[in-house]
Amino acid sequence: MSAVIEQAVEARMVASTPRMETVPATLRYDREDPYAVTMAFPPVATLEGVEVSWAFSRELLVQGVEHPAGDGDVRLRPYGYDRTVVEFHAPEGVAMVHVRTSELRRFLERSQHLVPAGRENQYLDWDEDLAKLLHGRP
Repeated sequence: MSAVIEQAVEARMVASTPRMETVPATLRYDREDPYAVTMAFPPVATLEGVEVSWAFSRELLVQGVEHPAGDGDVRLRPYGYDRTVVEFHAPEGVAMVHVRTSELRRFLERSQHLVPAGRENQYLDWDEDLAKLLHGRP
């Protein structure tokens, strides 16, 4: 079984204009970083023209599809019957996207098969992480 899950999702940018623009995004889960997920947007979907990735806890995603969650840079909340709003807060401003809740649930289910909730610590390599910390490696 692969140690990494990637899933393309369709995100709809929330803007002041009535029409929401659809942008591609990729959710990623890596067993080597079992507490985190990332959501990446390709260069064509960003104002800077470079890929932008946001990392946040898998537990935040679990909570956010059910009820409002998060109070930091990434916040989630259900929107209607079939959407979840994901907010990205940065010094430059706030970006909000709508993602189908079913796509998020499918991604979470796949990540649970890779690393069951509550067992994340069993997938950490404490020795390697400590060596990286002590030797200043990322």
